[in-house]
Amino acid sequence: MSDELVSPDMSLALDAPQNIALVSEWLLGTSALLMQHQGATKIAELIADVTLLEIRLWNTQWDEEGYLVTLVVEPSLLPRYDQEALKSIGEAMMMVLRPAGKDVDEIRVRPEIPRIAAGWRGHVKTANGPKPTNQARKPRLEPRQWVEDQLHFTNQYELELYQVLKKKQAALPDNETIGIMPLGGMRVRRRVVEPDFLITYRGRAAAIELDGPHHRDRASADHSRDRQLRHAGLAFVERLNVEEVNTLAEVEKFVDDFLAQFGR
Repeated sequence: MSDELVSPDMSLALDAPQNIALVSEWLLGTSALLMQHQGATKIAELIADVTLLEIRLWNTQWDEEGYLVTLVVEPSLLPRYDQEALKSIGEAMMMVLRPAGKDVDEIRVRPEIPRIAAGWRGHVKTANGPKPTNQARKPRLEPRQWVEDQLHFTNQYELELYQVLKKKQAALPDNETIGIMPLGGMRVRRRVVEPDFLITYRGRAAAIELDGPHHRDRASADHSRDRQLRHAGLAFVERLNVEEVNTLAEVEKFVDDFLAQFGR
């Protein structure tokens, strides 16, 4: 099964309904790989750190489509995308688009806007307290948060799996227990990912990913991500489909089967 990203239909405008869901990841990935192959690794890494690309048709002249491209990045990364960096990224994208009669007329950058939580004033006022970590970077900005043991989770499924893992951790002897890291930021080749759970056990590390309805149209991207995690040193990646699990006993069996793989 190929993990190649689906390309947009270049006979249509890039912001056409048929293309809009494809063009962001495709243009970012293609441009980053092109820069990497040319030895421009810093530009490739800047492109890989872009969260999302927004694009719309800007003008059409001489049978060429000109586009306005907006890069959406995490607020802390914004200073890295100065005019020189944007120019280099725009030139990389133009090399990808020009053979199809498309061009980048203007390129901009904006910060990713966090969702507002009810307790936002408290978050701001405690900014001089403990510094943020790479644990659950995006869920920390969500209005509703699932938290246990000062660890943050994206949803109830992750929290319930964490509780099962913690129960298993407590049942194992001190000299042969497991480490549980939910939603830790990890840099792999070309991008930063957040495995749902990174588990250490018996001198090895593996990941658990929870799949739900939002994963149905992302099988190819998930396959690519799993492969990158394995290439980065993880022994294996196991997926739990939350739509197919109905009882706590099934989750516990999944965890037992997962841990058994460490001994194989």
